[in-house]
Amino acid sequence: MSSFTAEPDGTVTARFDVAEIALIAELSTQLTELLANRSDDDPALQRLLPDAYPDDAAASAEFRRFTADGLVERKLANASALLSSIGSATAGHGPANSVATLHLDPSAVQAWLRSIGDLRLTLATRLGIEQDGDEGSPGEPLSDLYDWLGYLQGSLVDALDTPDAGDAA
Repeated sequence: MSSFTAEPDGTVTARFDVAEIALIAELSTQLTELLANRSDDDPALQRLLPDAYPDDAAASAEFRRFTADGLVERKLANASALLSSIGSATAGHGPANSVATLHLDPSAVQAWLRSIGDLRLTLATRLGIEQDGDEGSPGEPLSDLYDWLGYLQGSLVDALDTPDAGDAA
C-alpha cells in the first residue's frame, strides 16, 4: 500500500494491493455484522457504544435508549461508505496481485477515518489494549492488523494535514 496522498482536486488517493483491499472489506463487513447483531455482552461492542454515565446505570440506560440506535446507524453508514469506495476501486480487477487505486472524496475520507477507528477499537478490545502504552499481544496476527490499521489511519490523517488537503477536509 502506498501512503494516502492529497490531490489538488480535494480528493485523497492511495494504491492498495487488491488483497489489502479485500482484508479491509472483510474487516468492515465483520464490523457491520457486529453492529447489526448487537450483543450486550460483547466487550468490543461495549467499547464502540460506551456508557455515558459509568457510575450511574439508570442514567446510562436512559441515555443509551435515546442515542444507541443513531450511533449504530452512523457507524453502519460509515462502514457502508468505506465498502462502497472499495467496490469502486476494485471494479474490473482480476488477479489478487493487481493494484487498485482508491480515490476518496472528503465525505469518504471521514467515513474511512471513523470506520478505521471503530475497527481499531474492536481489535484493541480483542487484544486487551485498554490505554496508551498497552501492547496487547505482540506477534499475534490481530496485533499486526491493529498496527497496520494504525498506519492507514495515520497516513490518512497526514494526507489531510497537507496544504493541498486543507480546503478539502
